[in-house]
Amino acid sequence: MSDIKFGTDGWRGRIGDDYTFANARRCAQGFAAYLAGRGLEGATVIVGHDRRFQAEDFAAAVAEVLAGNGFVVHLTDKATPTPVISFSVPSRGGVAAVNITASHNPPQDLGFKVRDELGGAIAPDGLKIIESLIPPADAPDAIKIMRLDEALATERILYFDAKPAYLAHLATLIDVEPIKAAGLTVVVDDMWGNGAGWLSEILGGGATEIIEVNAERNPIFPGMSRPEPIPPNVDNGLAAGRAAQADCVCIMDGDADRCGFGDENGEFIDQLRVYGMLAYYFLEVRGDRGPIVKTLSTTTMLDKLGKRYGVDVVNTGVGFKYVAPAMVEHDALIGGEESGGYAFRHHVPERDGILANLYLLDLLVRTGKKPTELLDLLFEKVGGPHYYDRIDTRLTGNAMKAAARERLDNLDITGLTLGGHPVTELVTTDGYKFVMDDGGWLLIRFSGTEPLIRVYTETTDRAAVAQILADGQALAGIE
Repeated sequence: MSDIKFGTDGWRGRIGDDYTFANARRCAQGFAAYLAGRGLEGATVIVGHDRRFQAEDFAAAVAEVLAGNGFVVHLTDKATPTPVISFSVPSRGGVAAVNITASHNPPQDLGFKVRDELGGAIAPDGLKIIESLIPPADAPDAIKIMRLDEALATERILYFDAKPAYLAHLATLIDVEPIKAAGLTVVVDDMWGNGAGWLSEILGGGATEIIEVNAERNPIFPGMSRPEPIPPNVDNGLAAGRAAQADCVCIMDGDADRCGFGDENGEFIDQLRVYGMLAYYFLEVRGDRGPIVKTLSTTTMLDKLGKRYGVDVVNTGVGFKYVAPAMVEHDALIGGEESGGYAFRHHVPERDGILANLYLLDLLVRTGKKPTELLDLLFEKVGGPHYYDRIDTRLTGNAMKAAARERLDNLDITGLTLGGHPVTELVTTDGYKFVMDDGGWLLIRFSGTEPLIRVYTETTDRAAVAQILADGQALAGIE
């Protein structure tokens, strides 16, 4: 068995510790063997990267291994948003992609994401096969490498600019001219990541003013613990929105695949409510129809909207390795997860923070409503406000994880209450999801990308949120 494990979204590690050039090359060799096993030798593979420390060098090392295994590698010429890298797979006739990014992880981390021929996440069974094909650390001769200068000279590696094709495709999904002409003031928090400059370019030249903050490359992500689009990491961006008296704040995470959003008061709108707003936009404002795919960790507002508008709602495990295949299978209108990642029909089955923010701006323009007013409209459709919160606790070792798992595996929910609400059901599809009598839920789950245990809740009982989370931590033995 490989010592490198692919979690919810590929492999991530600490730079200089387990995330080394040797291990990145091992992952690339395993992925090359996986593609070759599917009869894809000689095909085109896209390789891209984010703005983290030495990400471009790790991407080049991965490209060298893929070239050494007979693939033609199209390597992005600069840091590129994850959804743009994913779109480049079908747009350039590729069969797969490798993306060197740790997304929203702390600045010390880097990652190795893999994508399929559609640009979407590879399903769990495929990830297990890739893991099994990664050569051991003590077998360096198993890794085939074609050095960059030779690969460039023989066109086994080609640098390319992914932006033009993506922007041309974007124009088929949304007409941005009404947004440009609307005269909005929009603060964009790039979180020092790959999304910098994209919304300014797309929306520039009109009456709408785009003010970007945290737009430079800075791999330590100053002012935030990590480039994850949730408080407190977004506090500086929200403050910039208040200072500019902006109509809204558009936020993207470190690799621009996730979306955060702030209202006209510079207050954060949590990612479950944003998902509800996006579904409302498609179903009510645009009049579109189609299934909704959601992870079990996201909002029940989607189930209520599904019933109201007569569309199916498909629940999956956590992570786009589940969401992407389900979107393709069901030809979904939209797919998403609790972390702020949303994907859309007629696009790649991949989270896209750029497009999500554009759709939210289009919602404001089409309705003429402020974000707080749009939330009121959403709540009218789903029977009132829904409240969400999450607590992440770092696991200090395998013993802590094992103890929490044992407690939860042996739990009897008979007579159990959370925040005063009786538990009616325990779902163990992915983690431990406790369904309560009011339709609210608590989820306890071990992260697939970091050594964390997450405790989440959504409820219509605002006063109970803190107690539900505290009760959930107690169930897991977290002090």
